[in-house]
Amino acid sequence: MTESKTESLETAIQRAGSAVELLRNSQRRAFSHGTVSGQFTNWQSEVNAWRDGVGFMDQSHHMVDHYVKGPGAFDLLSSLAVNSFKNFKPGMAKQFIATTPDGHYLGDCVLFYLEEELFNLVGRPTALDWVQYHVETGKWDVTTERDPQSMDRGGRPPVVYRYELQGPLAGPLVEKLTGQPLPDVKFFGMTDFQIAGHRVRALRHGMAGAVGFEIFGPWAEGEAIRDAILAGGEEFGLLRVGSTAYSTANLESGWIPGPLPAIFSQDELKGYREWLPARAAGSLAGSFDSKDIADYYVTPLDLGYERMVAFDHDFVGAEALKEHAKGRRRKKVTLVWDAQDMARVVSSAWTDGPKHKHFNMPKARYGLYQMDEVRVGGQRVGISMDCGYIANERKIVSLAVIDEAYAETGAEVTVLWGENPVSTKPQVEPHEQTSIKAVVAPAPYGAHARNTYRK
Repeated sequence: MTESKTESLETAIQRAGSAVELLRNSQRRAFSHGTVSGQFTNWQSEVNAWRDGVGFMDQSHHMVDHYVKGPGAFDLLSSLAVNSFKNFKPGMAKQFIATTPDGHYLGDCVLFYLEEELFNLVGRPTALDWVQYHVETGKWDVTTERDPQSMDRGGRPPVVYRYELQGPLAGPLVEKLTGQPLPDVKFFGMTDFQIAGHRVRALRHGMAGAVGFEIFGPWAEGEAIRDAILAGGEEFGLLRVGSTAYSTANLESGWIPGPLPAIFSQDELKGYREWLPARAAGSLAGSFDSKDIADYYVTPLDLGYERMVAFDHDFVGAEALKEHAKGRRRKKVTLVWDAQDMARVVSSAWTDGPKHKHFNMPKARYGLYQMDEVRVGGQRVGISMDCGYIANERKIVSLAVIDEAYAETGAEVTVLWGENPVSTKPQVEPHEQTSIKAVVAPAPYGAHARNTYRK
């Protein structure tokens, strides 16, 4: 029996026999960046652009926009977020992080406070679905509207354009486009300015610590804004960045895109699983192999979000998260994979001997949730969650959460690469599992990004 269009997540889990079996053998595609071209020049030069010059990215198509409006919107969102909403006002933004009732990570996204009683959550559907569930099952005085990613939009255009300008020359370019000094706005603060005669709203953002802005506005104005940016960027050597290069940006910035949401097993979340369609489940990939889906769960603390967790308000999972904070801890790190071991893995495609899981360049995720086992002395000490090639560093790396006892910079670990047994996901070919040596490094990996984000 296969998934139907109306099947709930709870029904799908029961049909598959377990959440692990459902996710491990999912036939659904992994996350896609939608309709944006993979490369405009070549992906390595495009990656270099945000480190050495200026890159332009079209983010209008791969994320979901979820609007929440009404007198109850502020209180609703505050009740679901680990973040403090103290002093949160229109014209500001923050990373919105939600937990389950037992204090595990459920999802995150960017939350824009657009105007009084109007918010926009932007990102993957995970956290957005959780908000919508509480809207429909609670008594909040709000209305919602969702604009899905382009692959699910049925051919119509997005509601807003969303562009990103990143790199050390992004600031001078913005000054040229606006005819004004660069706005004095802190990281993740919002501002607005004029480009090509149109008001542009902007989030002060950054990739690998570089100066940058995420700009957005009505879709009808997007073409004029884009053309003005591309023309103005010529003297700065601006490069358009395709989805291939953009997919690696998080490896430099240290953000883990979408760990497994902890929604698949708890009794108190049965109602949510019955509400949530099975198609929202996603797919699980990698060598981490446990029959207990709870072993795949992490907390916001594991993911390095300690500074964003605020117990100054009541939110779903608050008491449980306090208990997690007292117990054994894991730490988010970058793992730098051994060059010789990687050469062995890649060359197994054309040499005699075992053939290992193909490593896509520059991003090697082959499921929505990439989960590879991290070991020390044959003992499991953590999970590697996202892996690929950082062209700016010429390194294969992954972002991982590992036990604090093994998280010291320079410590040696191994990553188990490939599945055993091999799942039935269509993107997984027959292969043999292997171990790859790795060295623990900070996350973010680059010192500039690390210091900038801490500020």
